Amino acid sequence: MSDKKKKKKKSKSKAERKAFSFSESIKEPKKAKKIRPPRFLWLSQSLENIRLPKIHINWTKRHTRILIIILSLLVIILGTVVAISSTYTVDNITVEGNTHYTYEEISDMVLGDGVLSRNSLYLSLKYANKDIKDIPFIETMKVRITSPTSIKITVYEKAIAGFVEYMGKYIYFDNDGTVVESSDSITEGVPQIVGMDFDHFVMYEPLPVENPDIFAQILDASQLLEKYEIDVDKIYFDEDYNITLYFGDARVKLGDFDSIDEKIIRLKAILPELEGKKGVLKLENYTSEDEITTFEYDK
Repeated sequence: MSDKKKKKKKSKSKAERKAFSFSESIKEPKKAKKIRPPRFLWLSQSLENIRLPKIHINWTKRHTRILIIILSLLVIILGTVVAISSTYTVDNITVEGNTHYTYEEISDMVLGDGVLSRNSLYLSLKYANKDIKDIPFIETMKVRITSPTSIKITVYEKAIAGFVEYMGKYIYFDNDGTVVESSDSITEGVPQIVGMDFDHFVMYEPLPVENPDIFAQILDASQLLEKYEIDVDKIYFDEDYNITLYFGDARVKLGDFDSIDEKIIRLKAILPELEGKKGVLKLENYTSEDEITTFEYDK
């Protein structure tokens, strides 16, 4: 076979290959995706068939005037509220007469919570001819508006003579022995009274002790100690109502109420020397004429 024939065959085979490859490159057209009908087709069709009623508003100049009047009133009311809140806001509070409660506690009792709690106009109406009562340890509280931004609170506390411990509670009573408060905590400045026997108590009623006259003596002793600024831990009354004061581990026997003022004055002078000591200071027989005092250490 000659070279020309070979070339023809080769060229023919190339053409055939091209034709074959061209036929392969022609692909069948893609099938169109089926469009699914939307869900709830019936609902959309029914909504399309609903015809809303047409509302015709005949806006007139009269409506415009009414709208302007309403907006003006709202602006005036809002301006008045802002002016009142800025002018009559309490930012200065004076509290006097309080010993049991702190300044913050008294302020919170009077003002309370709320939008108008610090508005002096509101407070003047709230406490007009009205005192605050029914608060433990307090007889009454008076509120006076001294200026648009200032108020004065005067506290009148009950005369607390002392407290006794009973079944894990601290029972506070006044000068008549009437129970005014039952608490879980000890109030500073109020002496604990030891030696009184009772088996129950009722709030706002006198403690059921054998001799109610003891409360007058308790009050006298408490007032004397307060007068001379003597802080005592406990006041003990024995069966004959002789008094013993407790200062930590030190005890001071005052005896009965004879020359009680002189005994307390002498105690005031000696008290710094008792700090850290454990024993008893005897002042039962102390008088201004007989100034002998003895201290016996505990064994």
